[in-house]
Amino acid sequence: MVLLTGFEPFGERARNPSERVVQRLRRRPPRGTRVEGLVLPVDAVRAVPLLLEAVDRLQPRAVVCLGEAPGRPAISLEWVAVNLLEFPIPDNAGQKPQGEPVVPGGPAAYFSTLPLREMQAAIRRAGIPAVLSLSAGAYLCNQVMYALLHHLAQGGRAVPAGFIHLPSLPEEEAERDRPGPSMSLALAARGVRAGLEALAAWLALGLG
Repeated sequence: MVLLTGFEPFGERARNPSERVVQRLRRRPPRGTRVEGLVLPVDAVRAVPLLLEAVDRLQPRAVVCLGEAPGRPAISLEWVAVNLLEFPIPDNAGQKPQGEPVVPGGPAAYFSTLPLREMQAAIRRAGIPAVLSLSAGAYLCNQVMYALLHHLAQGGRAVPAGFIHLPSLPEEEAERDRPGPSMSLALAARGVRAGLEALAAWLALGLG
């Protein structure tokens, strides 16, 4: 079983593609795997405990966290999470940490333990643009990726885990005077589905 997480809408945005992709794939999971879905609040205090509680309770074989990255034109598979909270905008609870660690005393960074190259190749074979990205930023997406990998490392658990950013939805960008790149929900869901199928195949080979 794969735990797939997304986020609720944040800032001035009314929609979050990660939430909608989680809902869609929970209803119709990819071939070769079962999906448990979880939508996290955009809240620096509440998001991490909810995620880690689900990881401990469900004991998934892998964890894939999704989020929205406005301005990016492709699905972005993140290599690295850093031990830094540097929020560019407040979260939905009005919190805006600056220069604080995700985990005091924790390592400077963690690398994703997902098979990123295999997942990227599968997404691209499905006809969806996908890139490997060096930074998950310093907002909630980076926070949950770092906290997740730290939690698994501290527990000595070899559970592949990481983060994928999705472009904004077209209907969101259509409401803006200066619209940015976008990707339809259908394409985003198809891309994540292809990535999860590659992950399931990788796990079946005993590589994870």
